[in-house]
Amino acid sequence: MKNKNENSLPASATHQDYVANLSQRHRSGAIWRGIFQVSTAIGIVVLFLLLWNISNSVFGYAVIVNAIEPEDLAINDIPLEQLHPVDLTFILQENLSANVFRRYETEKPFAERSRNEIYDLVIERVVEPRVEEMWSLSDSLFRRDEIFAEAAAEYPDGEVEFISWLDRKFVTTPQDDVPEIAGVRTAILGSLWVIMITIVFSFPLGVGAAIYLEEYANTKSRINRIIQTNINNLAGVPSIIYGVLGLAIFVRALEAITSGNAFGAVEDPTTANGRTILSAGLTLGLLILPVIIINAQEALKAVPQSLRQAAFGLGATRWQTVWNHVLPSALPGIMTGTILAISRAIGETAPLVVVGASTFVTFDPEGPFSKFTVLPIQIYQWISRPQGEFRNIAAAAIIVLLILLLSLNATAVLIRNRFTRRL
Repeated sequence: MKNKNENSLPASATHQDYVANLSQRHRSGAIWRGIFQVSTAIGIVVLFLLLWNISNSVFGYAVIVNAIEPEDLAINDIPLEQLHPVDLTFILQENLSANVFRRYETEKPFAERSRNEIYDLVIERVVEPRVEEMWSLSDSLFRRDEIFAEAAAEYPDGEVEFISWLDRKFVTTPQDDVPEIAGVRTAILGSLWVIMITIVFSFPLGVGAAIYLEEYANTKSRINRIIQTNINNLAGVPSIIYGVLGLAIFVRALEAITSGNAFGAVEDPTTANGRTILSAGLTLGLLILPVIIINAQEALKAVPQSLRQAAFGLGATRWQTVWNHVLPSALPGIMTGTILAISRAIGETAPLVVVGASTFVTFDPEGPFSKFTVLPIQIYQWISRPQGEFRNIAAAAIIVLLILLLSLNATAVLIRNRFTRRL
């Protein structure tokens, strides 16, 4: 009498064939598992090399040479760091041009500045410490003695310091022509403004379109099939095309609205134009809108059909079913797709260049109708400069951009998880 296992085998197969086939499948599975593990390891190594390459330019030993030594600015044998704010203001007035001193006085009167603010201005504009030469982090770690010997021979008046281009001052200082005092505050604020408008515009519109196409639209309708096909195609359109579209619609056709002139939100209507934060945010919103729609549709498709049928069976309307049952179940997938779309938008450069983002802005954006710059454009502008110090601060700005991106993504994940637990 044959046992149950033998009866379940095909008539043409023997027990030995079954065992051999099983071993072959196990070997095949092990090979693919190894391939996946190697792929993951390669990705981690590449990411580590990328971060190391960036850090290599942000940190390291540098030779600092002052235009005027702080000891030469002492008054009545009182060292610079102990001088009264009035004396520090006098030093600025004596060493800066009348126009520059007047500009600082106009921005914020010296009588209202703290002593530390005036002292920092003296260091930046009078002492003027400049980086004459900098070594990479790897050289600073493994060639320390050689660096000090080389610096002593070539720069006898200089001082070797281990510096970091990424610090609190770099994040809180606006753009400047001098790399040692340039910062990314304006670019950070511009990026946050643009991304906020992008999310406000694209998220509700994208989710609403996905709900209609998935829950209400007749999939057999020719018009709806054409709409779906175009959405899928738009997700693969190059970003520069969206920049041209934004230039034609938001910057030119809707200039009165995007410039704020229609709302009386500009001081000088003759100089107002549509190259503002609002135009940039709407352009990036169009860019990520197809991605949000497609991801939201896939999340809605993943909700079991039995959930809808149960709600209909209890007498719920279609909208009640969607709002109270389908949408909460699909929300984690929708938020995941939105996070990926925002990650793409925050690193875009080409559309914003076409729309009119500035490469050099020293004032902070005050609203959606302000001129602006963003971190990717700021990084590009610094990398294109011939001075090596600008490439160092560009690397520091890359780290700021990565931190900003991870922070926004982490916030979106926390919001998604919180809504998931609540619903």
